[in-house]
Amino acid sequence: METRRADDALHYLLHAQALSAREVIVPQVVSYEALSRVHTPAYLESLLLPETMAHIFAVDPTDVYVDELMRTLRLACGGTLEAARYAVSQRKATLNLLGGFHHAAPNRGAGFCAVNDVAVAIAALRAEGFTGRVGVIDLDCHPPDGTAECLGRDASVWLGSISGVVWGPLEGVDEIALPAGTGDSEYLSALEKLLSRMPEVELVFVLAGGDVLAGDRLGTLDLSLNGVRERDLKVVERLGSLPQVWLPAGGYSAHSWKILAGTGLAIAFRTDDLIPTDYNPLAARMLGISRSLKTESLGSTPLVTDADIAEALGMHREGPPKLLGFYSNEGIEYALEQFGFLGLLRRLGFDGLRVSLDRVGQSDRVRLNGRDSLSGTAVTLVELEVERRKLGAGTFLFVNWMSLRNPRAKFSDVRPQLPGQEVPGLGLAREMSQLLGLMAKRVLLDGVAFRPSWFHMAFAARHVSRFVNPQRQGRFQAIIRDTKHLTLLEATRAIAEGRLTLNGAPYTWEADEMVSWLEYRRDPVDQAAIAAERERCHFTVATKPSA
Repeated sequence: METRRADDALHYLLHAQALSAREVIVPQVVSYEALSRVHTPAYLESLLLPETMAHIFAVDPTDVYVDELMRTLRLACGGTLEAARYAVSQRKATLNLLGGFHHAAPNRGAGFCAVNDVAVAIAALRAEGFTGRVGVIDLDCHPPDGTAECLGRDASVWLGSISGVVWGPLEGVDEIALPAGTGDSEYLSALEKLLSRMPEVELVFVLAGGDVLAGDRLGTLDLSLNGVRERDLKVVERLGSLPQVWLPAGGYSAHSWKILAGTGLAIAFRTDDLIPTDYNPLAARMLGISRSLKTESLGSTPLVTDADIAEALGMHREGPPKLLGFYSNEGIEYALEQFGFLGLLRRLGFDGLRVSLDRVGQSDRVRLNGRDSLSGTAVTLVELEVERRKLGAGTFLFVNWMSLRNPRAKFSDVRPQLPGQEVPGLGLAREMSQLLGLMAKRVLLDGVAFRPSWFHMAFAARHVSRFVNPQRQGRFQAIIRDTKHLTLLEATRAIAEGRLTLNGAPYTWEADEMVSWLEYRRDPVDQAAIAAERERCHFTVATKPSA
């Protein structure tokens, strides 16, 4: 699940001026009274157990911080309800950036759906006096089994669905099931048929599922980004000025945020213009925050400091430690707060967050310490050791060591241990990578560099980093090519266990320097040398001997 989908989509919609900041409404959590109109008391009580949530979200119970997860779900339900109230009162289209939990039934949850926000919203509207007929157009790749259990017998609700999976007949659902690999043309034809069968309604909920996209990890229908946008535009045209609530439902690919943002563009502009392929919403969002941070707030000093004057006079005067000679303790903590990094950690159940800064050899070391709010235990969540280092044609922010640790979580079948890992990570590696790049830019370095100790570390950085040595880069590309039939877990374990051979000889992973150049710096790449080494090298993986 792409947990940044809503943030990324919202950032792009604001960037594209599809809406203004005043049109973004933060909802209130839905009440347990509203939830109990749909869900049984015993089931709602079970949601307060980590084991229940872990089963629904396919994670280990140690990954579940129940209070925050339940708050998030109640916010999502509150968003769907408030969007419905607004749509009815203003006769407009609304978009809730988190919702469409159509697998949740009155007494069970499944498939990342713990509560059924559409059913809860309809029940709340009924309690408030709304008597109109409601339509639910479910365009997620998976059937609305939970919604059918909640609303299938309600004659005042029409349920229509196009899915790519057959789970048997669903009561009260006008369902079209399409085969795997359907593609744009057949899907859009089926959509026109479904929309033509929708009766007159006074409010419509649209589950604009992103898992219909080709390449989605859990989808089967193989639509293109163009096809998904055309889907949304056809629905927008059919609904006209009807009150309508759009919801993202599923979406499990790197492009899921584009589909959600595209839904907003379809509603706001009725445009089929696609989002630029190179637009990175996380990078753009963090760059905007970085530009808003004043230099002095990060702990920088004047061009000529008291320490410089003392040194010129032959007096040794050492001030408090600073990261890369620039960032102070308070400056780092302030920046982490502004970037939302500390807020994310609080949502994971850690509080009392404080930054400490010192030196280890030639490196500056930053630690982010805190407290596990469940156990009260003191924990270290982030440890980073960096220095300035010249490599090839540039000078880089070199990461000697970085650890992002979730001390509460445990390894399991759903969260397997990778080579070199002592505890599971925090899931914030992308944010930290962006922060390192912004730090390098602020102190006028050419980029970020590190030495990947394991294959999976280099693999994760492959789109933005390369090995300094072109022959080493060629061998790395050859490994990726020759292990593509394996999962990343299988490949990195095989390499760590010495089961990889290069042209028939045993191969040991080479932990050489990788660099990521900032966009405005020159990256001298010897593509011919990389290609020649890649073609020279052929890797094979020996099967793991049985125990």
